[in-house]
Amino acid sequence: MTRRHFSRETPFRLLLAVLLTLLLAACATGPRVSTDADPTVDFSAYRTYAFYEPIAMEQSGYTSYLSDRIKQSVRREMDARGYRFDPADPDLRVNFQGYIREERDVYNVPRSDVQYFYSYRARSYFAVPVWYDETRVRQYTVGTLTVDLVDAERNHLVWTGDAIGRVTQRTAQERAASADQAVAAIFARYPFVAGSGAVLP
Repeated sequence: MTRRHFSRETPFRLLLAVLLTLLLAACATGPRVSTDADPTVDFSAYRTYAFYEPIAMEQSGYTSYLSDRIKQSVRREMDARGYRFDPADPDLRVNFQGYIREERDVYNVPRSDVQYFYSYRARSYFAVPVWYDETRVRQYTVGTLTVDLVDAERNHLVWTGDAIGRVTQRTAQERAASADQAVAAIFARYPFVAGSGAVLP
């Protein structure tokens, strides 16, 4: 029979491994993405693109570091699929919008307590366990990024993608990185290649 020897570090290493696994699983979930395409459109006809003017996220009339970062991310994804940037005469125009909203979760947490009662017959106190639900409210912020591809000639929406996720980033750099990941997640659902009926694997 083989005996296993456990040191005092074993429980700590096991806990660390579990925490790392949970952390990686949380990072792997990413935003929730949904897309929709016009089934009557021949995407092989599109070879060039530009940005919609004005971008929905820039309705105020000026750009921001976040809208500039999203433009860079969109260009990276479109270029990777063979589309050529042509602001003069594009086949597609890209529009995007981002917004945040506050959400609230209301849930119950089972709790237990002990209440003490005095017995005159026994002339002493005795404990009685009590179980109940405690209502809690959790508030959090949800962000949505929407990317639209519009047929430039007809000004007609042909494809759209949404990325929805909780906003936990605090710094400008973290928000920019999160927007970049959201764009990548949206275009991961865009299967078409410029000027071809083929789709990405």
